[in-house]
Amino acid sequence: MLALRNLRSCVRGAQLLEQQLAGSLGMMQGEGHNLVQSAAATSSVYNVGAATNIKFHEGMVPRDVKEKLMDQKGVVIWFTGLSGSGKSTVACTLEHALAERGKVTILLDGDNVRHGLNSNLGFTANDREENIRRIGEVSKLFAESGVLTLTSFISPYKTDREKVRARMADGDFIEVFMRIPIEVCEQRDPKGLYKAARAGKIKNFTGIDDPYEEPDNAEIVIDAKDANGKMASAESMAGIIVEYLEKKGYLKAPKA
Repeated sequence: MLALRNLRSCVRGAQLLEQQLAGSLGMMQGEGHNLVQSAAATSSVYNVGAATNIKFHEGMVPRDVKEKLMDQKGVVIWFTGLSGSGKSTVACTLEHALAERGKVTILLDGDNVRHGLNSNLGFTANDREENIRRIGEVSKLFAESGVLTLTSFISPYKTDREKVRARMADGDFIEVFMRIPIEVCEQRDPKGLYKAARAGKIKNFTGIDDPYEEPDNAEIVIDAKDANGKMASAESMAGIIVEYLEKKGYLKAPKA
């Protein structure tokens, strides 16, 4: 009898423990559900295009701190113009001039970028658009880090260039239009591309069988000849841009 009473007591104890555990588990599940609901309510992830559940993370070092360290204001200097107009030559000359002043720069060149980042793109209208979109986003990242960002791309379509400008903060995009006549570009023809295009060996070549849309309001316009009618040098062209950067305050850190 004693053994039976002890057994019944153990059973009742087990039942009571089971009830207590069930209650505790219910509370935990309820709290967990509330936590999930709370997390969902405060979640800031979102979708951008084909990307889902993403969130933009702000940099830990603010832009103004970086610009103060480099004593300059980040900006994109976007060279556009026909092949052979001197975009890369002037951009390279400008970068050297800025380096001599102790400024931090990056030069993104159309041909160079197609060796890596954009090696999967051709020269159709859609590929040209994507080419410029990618470079615009890369340039934006550099400018927002305080770097003087020089880009040299034919970028023939006005809409594509304006889309890049629209992604930038006010004052972060300087369009430099190399307004060099196609006749001069063909005379130079450093890569023999115009000759090949005229012979039909290259398709979709800007200025021949694909259009170039000139900017309406470029911040800087560079002409082939100077005020005296002489062919302008790359150094003088770069000097025009340096003067603009100085005047607009890009070669000093922004005032607090």
